[in-house]
Amino acid sequence: MQKILGYLRKAVQQYDMLSNGDRVAVGVSGGKDSLILLAGLVRIRDIMGIKCDITAVSIDPNFDGTPADFSQITEYCEKIGVEHIILPTHIGEIVFDIRNEKSPCSLCARMRRGALNNFAADNNYTKLALGHNLDDAVETFLMNLLTEGRIGCFSPVTLLDDKSISIIRPLVLAPERDIRRAANKLELPVFKLNCKADGHTNRQRTKELTAYLEKENRGSKMRIFGAMQRDLPDWRINTNP
Repeated sequence: MQKILGYLRKAVQQYDMLSNGDRVAVGVSGGKDSLILLAGLVRIRDIMGIKCDITAVSIDPNFDGTPADFSQITEYCEKIGVEHIILPTHIGEIVFDIRNEKSPCSLCARMRRGALNNFAADNNYTKLALGHNLDDAVETFLMNLLTEGRIGCFSPVTLLDDKSISIIRPLVLAPERDIRRAANKLELPVFKLNCKADGHTNRQRTKELTAYLEKENRGSKMRIFGAMQRDLPDWRINTNP
């Protein structure tokens, strides 16, 4: 976990992600990234002496009309002293039944982010923390380039239109392999939502492409990430945090 805390601290400092008085809603899906993010933020808050409130928020898409079982997540949140809020939605029904999307992941992700954004705005949170990691950033960059023909990626910090909430991604400097190791070592209650599109997405294909590029040309992933930090305006590092 020390590696993860190092990545978190560096991202928080370099991109000015947290301040005293912040109310932080952490999107917790149940996956390893969001759980490591939650565990890490609680620790880094205390290590850095930042006075902010942290709440875990889970969006339940109700895939196949069945509520997800977040009970182990709730127990873990009680253990680390964090409130856990579950927001039931009809996202699964809308994406798969009403819209019958052939490529459902994009719409599902947008709707889940929208639900989180609305919750944060309605409840006076100042920051919404999401668990995107370094690999996610590289994959998103490649997806945008290869499928849309544009140079771009999500940003480490994004100010929403109403300028009252910032979306922060404190794990953007953390490689997925280190997150996986930390989650296993901490025995976090990781689980996957029961989505029938899982494993058959453009994201998964891009992940496999990235792994192939890394195998054929070792270090390619970090070189792409380095180029993003140098050349994407929102990714340029603040050298005077």
